[in-house]
Amino acid sequence: MKQRQNDISSGILCKNNNLNLLCCQESKLNLFVLLSFKSQKTRMLKRFFLALVLIIVGGWSANDAFAQDPQFTQFYANPIYLNPAFAGSKRCPRVNMNYRNQWPGISGTFVTYSASFDMDVNALHGGIGGHFMADRAGEGTLNSFEGSLIYAYRMNISRKFSLRIGAQATVIQRSIDWEKLTFGDMIDARYGFVRQTQEDKPTESTIFADFSAGIIGYTETFFVGFAVHHLSQPDEGFNGISRLPMKFTGHAGVNIYFGKRRAQEKKWNLSPNILYQQQQDFQQLNYGFYLSKGFIVGGLWFRQSFNNPDAFAALIGFQQGAFKFGYSYDVTVSSLTNNTAGSHEFSLGLQFGCKKPKKKFRAIDCPSF
Repeated sequence: MKQRQNDISSGILCKNNNLNLLCCQESKLNLFVLLSFKSQKTRMLKRFFLALVLIIVGGWSANDAFAQDPQFTQFYANPIYLNPAFAGSKRCPRVNMNYRNQWPGISGTFVTYSASFDMDVNALHGGIGGHFMADRAGEGTLNSFEGSLIYAYRMNISRKFSLRIGAQATVIQRSIDWEKLTFGDMIDARYGFVRQTQEDKPTESTIFADFSAGIIGYTETFFVGFAVHHLSQPDEGFNGISRLPMKFTGHAGVNIYFGKRRAQEKKWNLSPNILYQQQQDFQQLNYGFYLSKGFIVGGLWFRQSFNNPDAFAALIGFQQGAFKFGYSYDVTVSSLTNNTAGSHEFSLGLQFGCKKPKKKFRAIDCPSF
């Protein structure tokens, strides 16, 4: 879920990245109407407005702009990014890799890459993990890179209920490619973008530290979690102060097994789930379910804000031994349906083996995608 928001002609421009939603207040300025035009002049305007969006996205415009994190449709395929308390939750070493291409039908698409590793360390009474992510917006005009270290302490509250409490430290680097930006004073009415801009060139790269925390409570069939990212609300502006607001995440799910077979992996498993996120004034709700049997997993999800529908997502996944692979496609159901060409997401996971623990270890039985 990325969101960038600022006041443009009293219109609200935002970029949300569970879908990386780029939107604006219809009564004021609708960029997607401009992006759909085919004439040469409007293609020039597309470049100009893309530059304007990226300036806002990057926090270049001072105090009102803010950014929001990338978010994945397959959020449980990237668990420690969703909630740092997931670190070590499967006990044995685990590697997850994710790729998301959002809205390929629109010029300047958003592409996100992610990789993570986590495992439980008995001597530390918890799990450790590392997470790395790269995000490209506007065909590389705005780039973000981040690396995180995570620790999650585990405790058994009772014979059936356990807690995990996680903490995360992150270093984030953002940069803009000034040569790809275009501005209004570069436009000649007849020849297009031929003039030199008089805009002051800002710092093209910024680096800052960030901190997050989360908690998960779970039994053998139920789990519920809460996480807060950007606890320090770091300044990510290129020119002037632009605070990254805190993001609040709540998620919960249950596993319902049915069938005559004794082994759980041979039964049908229905897992309804819900995910809620809020960052400043933006709120988003995801709800859906997974259905699995053996090595095949399917899922259906719906995503919306509290004012508008956003997208319908379908997932197909395969799990066999240590290997898992998932693909999901987001179908945009808002007014942007005919322009975005949806969103594609791929996930790849490796679950390695390890020695059996001396003491009983309760893993979180949550979906893999």
